[in-house]
Amino acid sequence: MTNKRALIIDDEPDIRELLEITLGRMNIDTTAAENVTRATELLNNESFDLCLTDMKLPDGSGLEIVDHITQSVPNLPVAVITAHGNMDTAISALKAGAFDFVQKPVDLEQLRSLVDAALKVTPVPETDTSARLTGTSEVMERLRAQIAKLARSQVPIYVSGESGSGKEVAARLIHELGPRGETPFVPVNCGAIPSELMESEFFGHVKGSFTGAVADKQGLFQAAEGGTLFLDEVADLPLSMQVKLLRAIQEKAARAVGDAAETSIDVRILCATHKDLASEVAAGRFRQDLYYRLNVIELPMPSLRERAGDIAELAEQILTRIAAGYGTDKPQISKSAMSALTAYSFPGNVRELANALERAFTLCDDGCIEIHDLRLADEPHDLSAPEQAADSKDPSSDPHMPDDARPLTLPDGVSLEEHLENIERGLITTALEATRWNKTAAAKRLGITFRALRYRLKKLELE
Repeated sequence: MTNKRALIIDDEPDIRELLEITLGRMNIDTTAAENVTRATELLNNESFDLCLTDMKLPDGSGLEIVDHITQSVPNLPVAVITAHGNMDTAISALKAGAFDFVQKPVDLEQLRSLVDAALKVTPVPETDTSARLTGTSEVMERLRAQIAKLARSQVPIYVSGESGSGKEVAARLIHELGPRGETPFVPVNCGAIPSELMESEFFGHVKGSFTGAVADKQGLFQAAEGGTLFLDEVADLPLSMQVKLLRAIQEKAARAVGDAAETSIDVRILCATHKDLASEVAAGRFRQDLYYRLNVIELPMPSLRERAGDIAELAEQILTRIAAGYGTDKPQISKSAMSALTAYSFPGNVRELANALERAFTLCDDGCIEIHDLRLADEPHDLSAPEQAADSKDPSSDPHMPDDARPLTLPDGVSLEEHLENIERGLITTALEATRWNKTAAAKRLGITFRALRYRLKKLELE
């Protein structure tokens, strides 16, 4: 079997020798170049599986190497070597298309992990992305192409978009289609961790480090070692934790609570939030330096109203999945019901579409979903409607209005779907407790069919 080949570009003989020895022990053949001119000549005339380049070269910059490879040899993974602490340079290289970076003095364990990951990079067939990103709209074609490209790198990515638009689906695809696909994907909802436990949850702790620490505990970074850590709702991180996260990303090392030493970490960071992260920075709720580290590349997820033409295909896919889960035939959707779906704006995006179809699945008769089964709003939600005129009076501001007549507001950070699910969960639990968990009696008490109750128990994880 032919050994892999790597091109090493550095003007310091000691560094070149160190890299050549390290890669040689990994059964990788190496060719060295001391400047941009010689490196470009080699890239134009020979074939390589990996390129390592210093950022500071006698006749130019490592960025020139990255740009040349991106244009001329796009399937060649290139990693850059930067001076310690010079993260701005590393970020610039990642934005330009570099696979990853390593800092001087070179940590050989980190270097070997980087090389192993880079050599696993392969082009991603579009069929792999279309399986879970349904739709033939132009915006979805563009999204699939972006994901296929981003999967090949180690660049930190900020997945932006509204609630329910599929941010975690995209993050999982980026992980699974990339060189870390066989390693752990660890998702964490940053808003769900109590602030006093956050450091321990992220970095772990050693036995006796605080009251209640009765044993060593692995943190999320350790659980994701070699894989991907997906920070969902990252805007909800408190400022104190943002500082610690920034250090872990920059140094590629972390210290467990109560431990005296740091340990190296090899984790790719993906993050998402439904909030506008730039606005959070402007408001002082999110650190600007962490924002730049996480948002090397932004991947915006389109809302469902931007791709209404995909709704029919999505609906068929969702109903097929639901029917398979219940072992029943898939219901049809009447033309009027489909028209209502495509006309509705879906502020909750794909998640709201799935919920509407699951609800309709339990309510429909004769295997056909009609408009009334969908329980959509009477009028489509028009996001382009102008704001209420400044001189029009808000009825809720009337001091004489009874409290129970005022419009309800959602708790901070809770979507409408989540709020309604919490209410539904409470009502069902109360009915079940009142009937000693007799599901038939509870369904009657709630005014729904036994089948509808069974569906809701599964959906709300109350089984």
